[in-house]
Amino acid sequence: MPTQYRLQSGFVFLLCATLFSDVFAADFSQTDASASLQRAVTFFRTNVGVHGGYGFAISDDLTKREGENRTSNTQAWVEPPATPAVGMAYLHAYQLTGEQYLLDATREVADCLVATQLVSGGWQNPIETDQTERLKHLYRKNPAANSKVKVKVKNELTTLDDNKTQSCLTFLMRFDVETKFQNAEIHAAVMYGLDSLIKVQYPNGAWPQQYDGPSDPSRFPVKTARYPETWSRTFPAKKYTEYYTFNDDTIADVVMLMLEAASSYGDARYLDSAKKAGGFILAAQLPEPQPAWSQQYDTDMHPAWARKFEPPSVSGLESQSLVKLLLGLYRHTSDRKYIEPIEPALAWLQRSQLADGQLARFYELKTNKPLYFTKGYELTYDDSDLPTHYGFKVGGSGIEKLQAEYNELKLAKTVDKPTLKRPKPEKFTTEVARTAEKVAKQLDAHGAWVEDGRMKDYGDNDPTRRVITSKTFIKNIRELARCAAAK
Repeated sequence: MPTQYRLQSGFVFLLCATLFSDVFAADFSQTDASASLQRAVTFFRTNVGVHGGYGFAISDDLTKREGENRTSNTQAWVEPPATPAVGMAYLHAYQLTGEQYLLDATREVADCLVATQLVSGGWQNPIETDQTERLKHLYRKNPAANSKVKVKVKNELTTLDDNKTQSCLTFLMRFDVETKFQNAEIHAAVMYGLDSLIKVQYPNGAWPQQYDGPSDPSRFPVKTARYPETWSRTFPAKKYTEYYTFNDDTIADVVMLMLEAASSYGDARYLDSAKKAGGFILAAQLPEPQPAWSQQYDTDMHPAWARKFEPPSVSGLESQSLVKLLLGLYRHTSDRKYIEPIEPALAWLQRSQLADGQLARFYELKTNKPLYFTKGYELTYDDSDLPTHYGFKVGGSGIEKLQAEYNELKLAKTVDKPTLKRPKPEKFTTEVARTAEKVAKQLDAHGAWVEDGRMKDYGDNDPTRRVITSKTFIKNIRELARCAAAK
């Protein structure tokens, strides 16, 4: 067959395949996606939601609920992918489609979080919606003072662990901006939460993992990170919530919140707070031979124990996260001091990779030997008996991307400040339609995405084998909104 004919035939085949794909896509329209989106949101909001609050999962018969732990029929959860993450998904869908019911669902989540904001400024898990049970909690909007019911109020701490308070404030802030600051209660809740974070920020720029108010600054002197002369190989079971904590991106999430707040409200205090935290990150970088970061530090700026499987060490995961954060701080401020520590940190990450390209979560101080735990929680150099609930090895594939971004920024004369862009409709394509059609077909007759799964906090004897999860709901309504709004 002549080459020219083969090329022409291939072109005709490709053209036909493209036309056929477009016909397939046309079978599922934006109208179909919009109808499926409304069905899914209506079911989830009505049957899964608790006065605007959500958990991780609910059993398919709607009788059991849980976040990280089980919750009652009047409780919701904060940690993503629960309440603020669902609210963010509603907001994203509204911004794309402009549908009023999505704005109403978003506002319902915002109202739930405003009602459960603690006097200390943030949130904890779980959150309570029952009017009598609410009296036992230190919520800002709490009618306890006007109630004749005698209750014992819990002294509850705001927590920054696992992106709890940060995700709530980020969602409320974005809703506040979207609605042009017209909801006074929501705006006030954001201001109250941000102000509390500024008040409790340590003199060195870090934040505690939990707080109920400012700490005595004399107890938290400004120091730079250093190796302890000795450290215990045995877990000391010591309280660590006041420690300077990078674990689970605790400080990084607050920094990103403050940078967005500075942009959203034009208040220099929030940018100053982020810069102050950036100064702490620089001070927390350990010297050679391990110019990287620990998960957490005590007040002497020594790497310290947290939980029984989190020893004093240098972290292969948190160090990657902090390199990324420093790159972000440089983009926001153009201050080169934030990228100066990156080159030695990247060199340490590269030379610390394991044979398979991964990194250990923990490296022994000074020796740089990977540290692990047995299932009995004994510290060891051996990785053959690891507990399965925690990542003692982490990916190292992101190091090259961090290196490339650093190389680019290091040579750039100027950098563009990142801005948060409102989502915009995209082009209606075969891929957009197919993805939306696939998730729409997975809806059951009630409008729910029911999937195989267990209620993890209910024990091995629980018969549940089918669940409805916030994680799947969030993912799928984003795809339906993407299609419904496509042009």
